[in-house]
Amino acid sequence: MNSVLYPLCAAVAGLALLYKLRVLRTDRSVTQVALLANFFFLFVTYTVSTPAVWAATSSAVGIVNFSGLLSQSCVILLTACQQIVLLHLSHEAPVAWRKARPRLIGLGLVLAAMVALFTVATSRGEKPDDFAIDSAQYYPAYLALYLLAYAANQVDVGVLGWSYARIAPQPWMRRGLYLIAATLPFALIYTGCRAADIVAAQFGVGGQAWEPVAQVAVTIATVSKTLGWILPDWGRHLTALWQRFTDYRAFRELGPLHREVTSQIPEPVLHLEPDTDLRTRLYRRLVEIRDAQWALRVWIPADVADAAEERARAAGLAGTDLAATVEAAQLRAALEARAAQRRPAVHPSTPRVAEPQDLAAELAFQRKLARAFTTSPIVRAAAAQPAAGPATQERT
Repeated sequence: MNSVLYPLCAAVAGLALLYKLRVLRTDRSVTQVALLANFFFLFVTYTVSTPAVWAATSSAVGIVNFSGLLSQSCVILLTACQQIVLLHLSHEAPVAWRKARPRLIGLGLVLAAMVALFTVATSRGEKPDDFAIDSAQYYPAYLALYLLAYAANQVDVGVLGWSYARIAPQPWMRRGLYLIAATLPFALIYTGCRAADIVAAQFGVGGQAWEPVAQVAVTIATVSKTLGWILPDWGRHLTALWQRFTDYRAFRELGPLHREVTSQIPEPVLHLEPDTDLRTRLYRRLVEIRDAQWALRVWIPADVADAAEERARAAGLAGTDLAATVEAAQLRAALEARAAQRRPAVHPSTPRVAEPQDLAAELAFQRKLARAFTTSPIVRAAAAQPAAGPATQERT
């Protein structure tokens, strides 16, 4: 399984590394440099852990299972980079370095001890597919030290990420840090599987039964955490993409209503150039619908609003849903009256029921208005009832 999952992790890390190299051209802060190093060590870890690369690397160095020591040493190093990033995000530089110093010293001692224990251990040969299981039997002290350092630092990174996420100034940074913190359970599952390898080895049993669990857990943790680290950088592009998608949906939703009202009241329509951006087109559509609505005001039968409101309330509508339904009924009744050239003797002083306070609220309301106009049976029923009071026949 590691011949599939580990190359996937290496590819994700490699893409993140390339992306971060671009960011580094304009931002060479400690956090960005440490993140770049984190992705580099992550890429090395999973590239070397791929079975074909594992054997070639150990053979080139001339040390059996050297790839195991290299990949796990890179894990310790990338953890140190992550701690530097989180500490510098949440503290001023002097405080961040003061807090980082004991962590870095501790990880340095762990690396030195891992090298020493690996050097004096024995091996039965190259183990590209099950180095962790084999080391549980032949490198138990080495693996135990690595797991202890890995678990402790994963907890530290998870706690730091969660703590700073609650006060992070940017939405995408908060989301990224929460995603990083959420990988902790998977890291601990991986640690538990490796600890079980050590215990099982003491009884002469291998850990092949739960090896897929370990590999899947560490893959989920790695991919999710990598996405979490780069989320603050490319999250804004997701926001822009989602905004464009939302604008496009709104533009399409308003289309039928816009065509209906401007077919009879074409004066508000401003002809735009073909290359006009979507946001401008959407804004013009909102304005033109409102202008046409005001022009149609004199064609609205006076009793339509009350009839629509009564039916809407009976259907359980309230708030802006109720207001949109009433306005839609008035619009439909006005269009039908104008098409028949039957102007009512009495009409409302305003066609508006709701008064949105900003552009976002206006857009949301008009989308409800458009949906009610085209699909609501309440609107059709209220607009179709006979108008109360005398009406005047409009001469053409």
